[in-house]
Amino acid sequence: MKTIVIKNYGGPEVLEAAESPVPFIAEPSQVLVKVRATSVNPLDYQVRRGDYASQFELPITTGHDIAGDVVAVGEAVKKWKPGDKVYYSPRFGGPGSYAEYHLTDESTLSGMPDNLSYEEAAAIPLIGGTVWEMLVVRAQVKKGNRILILGGAGGVGSLAIQVAKSLGAYVYTTGQSILHEKLQHLGADVVIDHHKENWVEEIQTHTKGKGVDVIIDTVGGNTLSDSPLALADYGKVVTLVDIAQPQNLIHAWEKNATYHFVFTRQSRDELHHITQLIETGQVKPVIDSVYPLEEVQKAHQRIEDSKRDRPLLGKIVLSL
Repeated sequence: MKTIVIKNYGGPEVLEAAESPVPFIAEPSQVLVKVRATSVNPLDYQVRRGDYASQFELPITTGHDIAGDVVAVGEAVKKWKPGDKVYYSPRFGGPGSYAEYHLTDESTLSGMPDNLSYEEAAAIPLIGGTVWEMLVVRAQVKKGNRILILGGAGGVGSLAIQVAKSLGAYVYTTGQSILHEKLQHLGADVVIDHHKENWVEEIQTHTKGKGVDVIIDTVGGNTLSDSPLALADYGKVVTLVDIAQPQNLIHAWEKNATYHFVFTRQSRDELHHITQLIETGQVKPVIDSVYPLEEVQKAHQRIEDSKRDRPLLGKIVLSL
């Protein structure tokens, strides 16, 4: 089968096309899936460059989203049968999704919504579980809450806007001016151009000094130290980003703020909630671009390039 392998850690150029044997079912609960589409996540390029080298043994195949068809099942599998359309996130540390076939345990699978294409479905599993964890499990967003999503144009941000609106929140987000109309179409009530405006000052102005109840951080930098300045008393900050430098949280103490740190979530139970929102039309995947698997290097370059010819909006998908 066609596979993308990483023999040495580095830039997009280390992603190489190769032929590998099709995996076979060896355990009663396993399922073999024909991969129709996958996507590109920051986690993928972090693995590629060696951020998690201690958890992998080269060569490896990365990729953390799959939409495809069941082609074979183990003898203990009752819920799934060949021909079923499924989507899921491969377990972190195991074989990834940049391949024509993927072997997984039945416990990872979710039924693919009928109203999605394979490419749309592939944009959801990893960020779906992550967004639900951030907004519902950690932040406990409720109707009427004021929420600020930093980085609304990204994969997580574009989904978080829609989920927050489905929960009844009033949504602020940051994004370039050229994307304002599209972000508002997703459900953002107020969009702040962080390239031209100070988002802390803008939030203070819009909320008349009260601040927001929840801040969702997908961008990093000084966000952890700056967030309390835009936060209401007893507000919550939920971040997905590694802390690259020391942060001064004195203002968080003044606000009685709560911080939550979320690593990517790959729970089928959490994805189930997103599936329901998709099936009822409250959430729709946002696709930035689609590349054939053979052009995976270009796809990685697009997600990492800070000087893009057009701004990124949503997920980058790889089609098989």
